[in-house]
Amino acid sequence: MVRVRASLSQLPAYVPGRKLPGAIVLASNESPYGLLPGVAGTLTEAAYGVSRYPDLQAASLVEALAAHHGVEPDRIAVGAGSSEVCGQLLHTVVGPGDEVVFGWRSFEAYPILTAVAGGTAVRVPLRDHALDLDAMAAAITSRTRLVFVCNPNNPTSTAVGARALTDFANRVPRDVLIVVDEAYREYADPDRVPDGLALLGDRPNVAVLRTFSKAYGLAGLRVGYCVAPPGIAAHVRRTQVPFSVSALAQRAAVVALGEGAEVARRAALTVAERDRVTARLRALGHDVPDSRSNFVWLPLGGDSGDFALHCLDGKVVVRPFPGEGVRVTIGLPEENDALLALAASWRG
Repeated sequence: MVRVRASLSQLPAYVPGRKLPGAIVLASNESPYGLLPGVAGTLTEAAYGVSRYPDLQAASLVEALAAHHGVEPDRIAVGAGSSEVCGQLLHTVVGPGDEVVFGWRSFEAYPILTAVAGGTAVRVPLRDHALDLDAMAAAITSRTRLVFVCNPNNPTSTAVGARALTDFANRVPRDVLIVVDEAYREYADPDRVPDGLALLGDRPNVAVLRTFSKAYGLAGLRVGYCVAPPGIAAHVRRTQVPFSVSALAQRAAVVALGEGAEVARRAALTVAERDRVTARLRALGHDVPDSRSNFVWLPLGGDSGDFALHCLDGKVVVRPFPGEGVRVTIGLPEENDALLALAASWRG
């Protein structure tokens, strides 16, 4: 009988947001506004070339990203969504017995990808639904190779500020890679949530993650990237699955990157709805933390599953984390109204 890795038996499965035909889906943090105006036509044109392999180096996309961020192209590494780039970063620095530190709860792919890389996950409890950077710094040992800082944090929607993030980076040893995961950067108030690249991008042990899956509306095409020191980025590129970013994804991402004004307009609509939903949920008695992303967090503890089922009965799909809370993506106004009506009728 074929022997498989013993560690895989303990590997938790990634749980995606549920899809239900005919229901309002507020479970996956997707943009509710569909493709950006220029992207649909680009996909139609690019579709004729999918019988050929895509550009392995994704040169056009890398060049566009480098110009967008004002960095050299050798600092960019891409992957099939920021989740794949997380894995690439882990495979770059983590080996058997090495430790990876992150807040918990945070992005649920972190412990899965850490285990796949052969590392040991070190989960540091949150404080007031936010990353406890002091505790995370204290958790670093001689075995630590990488630290994930999800900012804003998924699923709790909270964020840490510039001073706290800088102080934390100053405490992390220079041989430990700090990965600042900014999947929700476009929804964050720049006066409250720092741009990790601008704040820490000149450090030799910092990589900043971004994605096209959220504000850019390309969740189904899978495009993510990191900006890192050239030496790190080169190794990250080596760990990428060949051709994982399709030609369609590359073309769409380049076009989407050029539609910054529309991305900002849509993000502003989502932020306005987020604030409206937050105020209404608080009026209903929910202790909702300030959100810096495109979703809100209801810390319902043991009632999380019941609330999610109540919403499901009302044809609204949310994302429960049993025993902890419920993450609700901000959708269109009428979708949010449906969620709020269900929240008002729930008797937990």
